[in-house]
Formats: sequence, structure tokens, C-alpha cells
Amino acid sequence: MDQAALSNVVSLAYSLPELVLGASVVALFLLDLVVKRKALLGDFALLALAIVVMLSARLLWSDSAALYNGAIVLDGFALFFKLLLSLAAFVTVWMSLGSREIQRSDTGEYWPILLASTLGMLFMASATNLLMAYLALEFVSLTSYVLSGFMRHSRRASEASLKYLIYGGVASGTMIYGMSWVYGLSGSLDFRAIHAALLASNGVSLPLFVALLLTLAGLGFKVAAFPFHMWAPDVYQGAPIPVTAFLSVGSKAAGFALMIRFFFTAMAEPAGAGVYQLVGGADWSKLLLVLSILTMTFGNLAAITQQANVKRLLAYSSIAHAGYMLMGFAVLTDDGLRAMLFYLTVYYLMNLGAFVVVMMVANSTGREDLAGYRGLAWRGGAVPAVAMAIFLFSLTGIPPFAGFVGKFYLFAAVVEKQLYLLAIVGVLNSVVSLVYYARIVRTMFLEQPIGGEGAVVVDWHNGVLLGLLTVGTLLLGFWGPLIEFAGRSTHFLSY
Repeated sequence: MDQAALSNVVSLAYSLPELVLGASVVALFLLDLVVKRKALLGDFALLALAIVVMLSARLLWSDSAALYNGAIVLDGFALFFKLLLSLAAFVTVWMSLGSREIQRSDTGEYWPILLASTLGMLFMASATNLLMAYLALEFVSLTSYVLSGFMRHSRRASEASLKYLIYGGVASGTMIYGMSWVYGLSGSLDFRAIHAALLASNGVSLPLFVALLLTLAGLGFKVAAFPFHMWAPDVYQGAPIPVTAFLSVGSKAAGFALMIRFFFTAMAEPAGAGVYQLVGGADWSKLLLVLSILTMTFGNLAAITQQANVKRLLAYSSIAHAGYMLMGFAVLTDDGLRAMLFYLTVYYLMNLGAFVVVMMVANSTGREDLAGYRGLAWRGGAVPAVAMAIFLFSLTGIPPFAGFVGKFYLFAAVVEKQLYLLAIVGVLNSVVSLVYYARIVRTMFLEQPIGGEGAVVVDWHNGVLLGLLTVGTLLLGFWGPLIEFAGRSTHFLSY
């Protein structure tokens, strides 16, 4: 339904989650000057994010609105990602409070920077203007560079942060150059005006395709899609484990949110029966189809070769899962988007759960290598080992876990669009992924410790979080309201 954009003052009433996050960031920086026990700042951040989640949930019953004169919107799609991203940040703060890496740093800046990054992600999900989208993405990128190199005395973390910065700078420059082409072709920064201009244009397919290719470089960097993935393995390995988990879920979700809104509202339009058609003459759906195949295939093949570091293996796994999610993007249907949003939710559960186990092992043994998981089930880590097996089999897509349900919806949307090659490649890649996921399970249960691995202690703080994520991975895939919520969230506000 079309409606006028609200003024800046009126829009404030719809921006309570962002206002609370912004105020919390300022408060945390000020509290850092006077509070000596920095863990208290983490408790404050956790409380602030709990409030943000509740405020975002309350907005589900609000009318959709275009805010700040059309710079951002509040619609079902934006609210879906507000909840997902704020929950991802909540779990990350919870993890950080139980992380030995973060505890040893004893610095208070970590918490406001993490909340500031979350704030930028919320704006990425709501942006309907190229300038707003770019500023939000850059804000998230800059805070992510700082978080990944937060362990200042770690050479590995410093290297990860530097590589992230270099790759991010190149991707950002490429993306804004592509956006300038889009502006030149349409004469506007607003997604709706871009759509109208391209709908009325003729013969601009080649320059538009180049513009979209350049823009996709920046967005592909954010979701770690091939060939813009180069930063992910080093950054995932070098960053503190809670930050790695946050980047693998929050940053990826925000990138997909911006990518979906830009392509589906500015570059396509509903054609009835839940199908979208392209405008402007550039067939970018085939580009995304190829990108999906290359991303999932490269990610899985590269993960098979990882024998040393579990975080690096999960980095390549994350690249592969970006390829699976792009399947739902490429079909250009509401069913594809619904499957994509649903899969992002279950991926949030199982991937964060896997990183919680990695953190628990690292807390107890100081090890992140695969050899450190030998006989995990028999040296005090039976609960983390069983949970890790559940998360890994869910990531593979084995029933009855939530990952299977998520992939089922993705493959169903692809088959319904008769993209059989894409479906076959997706199934084969899922089979390939079982090789390296099962390797970790075999190491935990079938290999005997040879000494030096160390006992694993399950504390109540991390144990509660692990239990919640495990139960969600077991049950949430079969919870009907979740897929219904994902389906309602595929509709974008037109104003």
C-alpha cells in the first residue's frame, strides 16, 4: 500500500530500538571511564539488547511506515531482520561474557563497539536509499574491523583485522563506483525512484549490468560470497571467537537484508502469483545463479582440505552456506525469499551453537585445532560433543534437524522454478559437506585422546546458552509460526 514518507520528528516514535541502541553505546563509553569491573559493562549491554529485542517485537503490531523522509522503512521485512540481528547480538554478548579471550582483555570499549555494529546492521536492513545503505554498510564494516582485531596483543588478530580492512576498502570502493553508475542511469538515490526510472528506460542493459556487478562486489563481500570471500578464513581464524560468531551470523544476515531489498525493490517488481520480473533489461538473476553455484561449491571443497583449525573450517562452511542462501535469491519468487529468511533463522541457531562449543573447548584447553577435539566426549565434554554433532548434522541438512527443513524449503523453491541444475548442485554440495562435518564428529567420539588435549569443563553460563541453541536446532524447524512469519516478511513497503 502506498503512503507518504514521515518526517524526521514523527519517525522517532518508530525508531525506539535504534534509539535505545544509540543511547546504550554512549552510556557504555561513559561508564567505561568510571567502572573498574568491565564485565558489568557486558551485563549492561546484555540488558540493553534484551530491551531492543522486546521493542522490536512490539513493532510487529505497528503499521508499516516510510521513515525520515524515505531514507529507511519499517515494514515486515525490516522487522524480521531487526529481531534476527538483535538476537544475534544478544547471543554474542552472552558468549562474550563467558569467553576467556574477552575476559583477559579487560577493556570496556568492546561492548559499545559491538552494540554500535548492531545499530548499523539495523539500518542496513531498513535502508531504501543508496546513500543511507552505503553509510550503514560502511559503519558496520568499520566497527567489524575493530572487533576482529580487538585482541591487541595477538599477532593473529592484528593480521586478521588488517586483511579485513584492505579487502573491505577495495570492496567498498568498487561498490560505491557501481552505485554511482546506478545513480547516473536513474538520476536518483531512492530505491523507488530508481525502479521507476529503470522501468521507463530502454537499451541500458549493458551499463546497468556493469553497475550491478560492481555493486554486487561490495554486497558479496559482506555475505562472504565467492569470489569476494577472501577475507573470511583469516578473519574468522584470527578474531575472538564471539566476534567470529557475530560476523558469521549478524554480518551475513545484514548483508543479505540489504542485497534483497536493493535488488527486489529497485531492480525488480511483483508480476503476480508471488513471482518477480526484472526491470531495466539486465538479467542479474542468472548472475546470482552462477554465483550461488560457485560459492557453495568452492566453500565445501575448500572446507574439506582444512585439517588444522576448526574456526577456519567453519569459515569455509559459512561461505558454502552463503551459496545455499543465494539459491533462494536467484529464483525471484516469494517462496524463494521465504525459504531464504527461514534458512537464515535456522542458520543463526546451528552456526552460533557450533561456535559456542568451539569457545567452550578453547576456554578449557586453549586449543582451536581439530586435534584438540580428540575424544572430547570422553574427557568431560560429552554434552558439548553431542551438541556439536547436532549442530554439524543440522548444517549438513540431515533430518530431523532444523537445517534439513531449511534446505527442504530452499530446494522446493528452486525445483518449483524448474532450476533443476541448481537443485542438483545444491544436493551434491550437501553430500560433500558431510565429509568434513563428519570428520569433526568422528574425532570427538571415535578417536582416543593421546595426552595434552586437556579436560573440558561445562560452566552454567555457557551451558545454558548451549542448551537453548540445541533445543532450537532440534525443534524450531518444525514450528509452523516461524515459516509463516518468514512468509509475511517477504512483502516490502511501497510508499
